[in-house]
Amino acid sequence: MPSHQHPLAGVQVVESCHVAGGQQAPKLRPHSSHWGVFSAEWHDGALTVLPHPRDPDPNPLIDNFASALHHRARVTTPMVRRGWLERGPGPDPQRGERDDFVAIPWAEVLDRLAAELRRVKDRYGINSIFGGSYGWSSAGRFHHAQSQLHRFLNTTLGGYVRSVNSYSAGASEVLLPHILGSLDQIARRAVTWDQIVEHTDVVLAFGGLALKNSRVASGGISRHTERGDMAKAAARGCRFISVSPLATDSPSEARPQWLPVTPGTDSALMLGLLFTLVSEGRHDRDFLAHYCEGWPEFEDYVMGRSRDGIPKTAAWASAICGLPERAITALARALPGKRVLVVVAHSLQRSEHGEQPVWMAAVLAAALGQLGLPGGGYAYALGTLAHYGRRMNAVMVPALAQGDNAVKAFIPCARITDMLLHPGATFDYNGQRLTYPHVRLAYWIGGNPFHHHQDLYRLRDAFRTLDTLVVHESGWTATARHADIVLPATLTLEREDIGAAPTDPLMVAMHRIAEPHGLARDDYDIFADIAERLGARQAYTEGRSSRQWLELLYEKTRRGLQAKGLDAPSFDVFWQRGELALPQQADDGGILRAFREDPVGHPLPTPSGKVQITSPTIAGFGYADCPGHPAWLPPTDGPTPDHPLYLVANQPATRLHSQLDFGAHSASQKRNGREVCAMHPADAAERGISEGHIVRLFNTRGACLASVTLTENIRQGVLQLPTGAWFDPGTDSQGRPLCLHGNPNVLTRDQGTSSLTQGCSGQLTAVQVERFDEVLPDVRAFDPPVPVAMG
Repeated sequence: MPSHQHPLAGVQVVESCHVAGGQQAPKLRPHSSHWGVFSAEWHDGALTVLPHPRDPDPNPLIDNFASALHHRARVTTPMVRRGWLERGPGPDPQRGERDDFVAIPWAEVLDRLAAELRRVKDRYGINSIFGGSYGWSSAGRFHHAQSQLHRFLNTTLGGYVRSVNSYSAGASEVLLPHILGSLDQIARRAVTWDQIVEHTDVVLAFGGLALKNSRVASGGISRHTERGDMAKAAARGCRFISVSPLATDSPSEARPQWLPVTPGTDSALMLGLLFTLVSEGRHDRDFLAHYCEGWPEFEDYVMGRSRDGIPKTAAWASAICGLPERAITALARALPGKRVLVVVAHSLQRSEHGEQPVWMAAVLAAALGQLGLPGGGYAYALGTLAHYGRRMNAVMVPALAQGDNAVKAFIPCARITDMLLHPGATFDYNGQRLTYPHVRLAYWIGGNPFHHHQDLYRLRDAFRTLDTLVVHESGWTATARHADIVLPATLTLEREDIGAAPTDPLMVAMHRIAEPHGLARDDYDIFADIAERLGARQAYTEGRSSRQWLELLYEKTRRGLQAKGLDAPSFDVFWQRGELALPQQADDGGILRAFREDPVGHPLPTPSGKVQITSPTIAGFGYADCPGHPAWLPPTDGPTPDHPLYLVANQPATRLHSQLDFGAHSASQKRNGREVCAMHPADAAERGISEGHIVRLFNTRGACLASVTLTENIRQGVLQLPTGAWFDPGTDSQGRPLCLHGNPNVLTRDQGTSSLTQGCSGQLTAVQVERFDEVLPDVRAFDPPVPVAMG
């Protein structure tokens, strides 16, 4: 296959792909994705994808696009599950059991779907309809799946049961407003990479600073600078300390010192550091007295004068976190007097009691007196997304209005299974006692809960309780296979859109690169035709085509530029240029900087106006699993004699979530078609496992296969298997359930991080691993169902 290289970018992509009908696009066309801005062109039937020429460190995930366009895993035509057609809507134990699917013409399937939406609304009300979307399917601002779905349900039906927060940051999104400010204010508007390059002496990164995460941003990213920024800071003398069971959680360019902590014990380590600071008088008493609320109560806990009566010494912390006592003491003594930035990754709060390290890290930064200093203090989730550590744009980027939702019921997003299995049951959330609604129909687009969610066999049982599950999908994911109605949706390359993010200074005209595959359609056009059948086309579309919506959305940004006297071209000129530079705000440190400079004039948005080291509000909720100040709470899902190894089920480096798992780049990183599990050589030797062996990971919830790679860059007693391999359920020779492909969420526990936040706790669990010496079954995850005829 031919190879094409961008003369400026120095990165080549080699793939072969044909435009529908044999026609070829005539020129290089701009586009954008969550993992980077790029351009694409056709030459002799081969699609070449080139990263933006000014991107210093392009993400190789763009290599997936060309091979994905016409992959066999694409959904090519509307399909309806035969059991749903024959037996009608209702709970069905056959849902997801590779039931047959029947191809139905577009007009007929939309008639059936509109009738089902009307039936459910009339019989049960709109509070029985759940709108599920995680929003990551496209970087475009108009074809944003979540916005399209929510707008459709609001304008045609009047509303839907919604979810709040996210799998990535469910615990911190709820916690941070109690103690500092919103997630957006703390993560996006505080410390920047520019500040770190210039000012920071020590970056203490709990969970590391993995480039695989910071190379992704919703809405797109035009320049990946994190690798270079860390290299610059390290060259100046900044010391990067990576606290993680995985050495690979920080790049070599940062010259990191690796502290291989036991998974889930970061809070204990922070307490050991705090005890050393306090006992030696190295903490910043003035800052704690003037800028913080509740330090004396917390200090009593640290020193063992209250609560459990245990002094949180370095020796105490060492016994829990697995680091030597002297290392903890030395680290604590090395921090005072330096410009220290304490970072905590999303990954830490995606586990049981995930609120504690987020809160404890803020307290550690406060005890060092660093909050609000340039390049110092607290940077929640720095390195987790490319949005974080960058300046905000000075003009708004477009967003599609979603309309008004008349339904008040909601769930934390990671509680979908609980809602479906236990309608009418009550649950705690942020000081409220709420009730799960009885959902009969779930409408899902732009997301794959069989990637995001935990305990997948339990999730499968939950989906079987629905009357109807509707999915728009471009590929035959496990979610599509569990659906009753599957509508083929276009990939981003098959759409026109506008790429923009609030922290990226480039707006991109996302030209269509390829014609829709098979009978795939844009979500907007699908919804418009359903809305027409429900008598609400005008309410949903407002009489506009997709291109007219793009012009309307762009106008909001154009007017913002015009008001500042900046280049504000018409939409047609912007579309022809392909991109537009956006101005950015000053790097002013946000609310934490303003608070430090004037705590009276610029109080924090907390009950006291100060940093809440203790929170009377949270204490008043009375949650045993989230007390009124950060604390060490031992895990209940840790290793046991039967399952002695920690499993870290982290985000993958080879794809975004589970997107395009069948693409050439992602597939090339698998072995024997299976996901790769990292394992320490000593753990492998105990079990007779060698490099490349296929192994079975298992616990009481399930099992999966994976190919092993051995490395000393992982703490002994820990396995690492990333999420995102498409769920491929099968059985072993004993008839036991087994994911053949390597999805770790068959193993993870489906329980909220705490009663306060109900966040996702899927990052860590306990497992055993053994060689799989049976005949190796084929991976079937990317094989589409064969349409059958009714009869």
